[in-house]
Amino acid sequence: MKTSRRLRWWIVWTLFLSTTINYINRQTFSVLAPVITREFHLSHTQLASILSAFQFSYAGMWLIGGFLLDVIGTRIGLALAVIWWSITSALTGFANSLSQFAAFRFLLGIGEGMNWPGASKAVAEWFPAKERGVAVAIFDSGSSVGGAIASVAVPWIAITLGWRYAFALSGILGFLWLFLWLRVYYPFNRHPHLTAEERSLIEAGHDTARKSGREGASKWLDLLGQSNTWGILLGRSLTDPIWWFYVFWLPQYLSDARGFSLKQIAAFAWVPFVAADIGNFTGGFASGFLIRRGMPVLRARKWVCVISCLPVIAGIPAARTHNAYWALALIGFAVWGYASWSTMGLTFPSDLFPQDVVGSVTGLSGLGAGLAGAGFTLAVGKLVDRFSYFPAFFAAATLPLLATVSILLLLRPGAASGER
Repeated sequence: MKTSRRLRWWIVWTLFLSTTINYINRQTFSVLAPVITREFHLSHTQLASILSAFQFSYAGMWLIGGFLLDVIGTRIGLALAVIWWSITSALTGFANSLSQFAAFRFLLGIGEGMNWPGASKAVAEWFPAKERGVAVAIFDSGSSVGGAIASVAVPWIAITLGWRYAFALSGILGFLWLFLWLRVYYPFNRHPHLTAEERSLIEAGHDTARKSGREGASKWLDLLGQSNTWGILLGRSLTDPIWWFYVFWLPQYLSDARGFSLKQIAAFAWVPFVAADIGNFTGGFASGFLIRRGMPVLRARKWVCVISCLPVIAGIPAARTHNAYWALALIGFAVWGYASWSTMGLTFPSDLFPQDVVGSVTGLSGLGAGLAGAGFTLAVGKLVDRFSYFPAFFAAATLPLLATVSILLLLRPGAASGER
């Protein structure tokens, strides 16, 4: 790889690709859920148990993976994670029962749970504050791109070759990514292709310390006593269930409530993912614009959250309209708002904490968000079996309001951020 003055952008676009592949692997099951539930005669409650098996292990690995990444480093940590989830994704094609699907989804979550803590840690290391929101938007937008690709490609593979082949083909992608990752990414302090000019630009723009003032276990225990930690955790725990709901349940909802075939799902289920992609960049660019205009970093991020929580309310009329295409448009609008909010939620740790604990803070918030998402997924299954999808749409539309209140009350500029 040649020396470049824009090495940090090569790194973040490589992280974008890992996130894209992550979501292709994850969404393969969700897109195929209408086919699999019919073939194996699964209820919505049983489907929810399979989906939540992924979420429980995924939540745990946000925390454990965050700690591991702070110890072993992002380069090796993400490489191992991608190898794990790629193998697991391919093996899912051999599942033949409820318990086997749940087991493979649980194993998939173990690998995939390390992607976001690792990417957030890399952004904290490689980007100045004014570029951080856009950098997070870039790698996080891979979730939308991956989801959209899966929505279109997986049904086509299933119809052409059979649904089991979709799992095998999606699993191959991670091994292709490994060659690029190991070539592009090294730690900031020993990257062989980092120029002095780019090093100076990054170091001058850092508003957080590289190392915290504590060592050993006390370094991490201290995080639990900080309101910023709890603000980030509550904020994400009250917003991530929205994404899980739309990501995991949309194909099944379109089949159940709107009568969509697998071909129709392929034709339209990508719409919310494109909306989310736009939302990622809306949040990133909006916060960057406010910061360049002189607004303090944390205040700019909070303002984006306040504005972004409002479109999510569109999920309520989406569930009530009789027109399926209007419903998809309103869902897209809601997801756009969520994604803008989420970009800020993923940026807060690198704004407020020293870089050597960013992975841990991100992992802790991911644990809370994952457990909340798993609980919400189980609740959706029971609600749909007993009532309808509307209560789930209503909850998904109103939770971001509570999340925004949480970050407004609990997040404060600290010594780590340097903001006053």
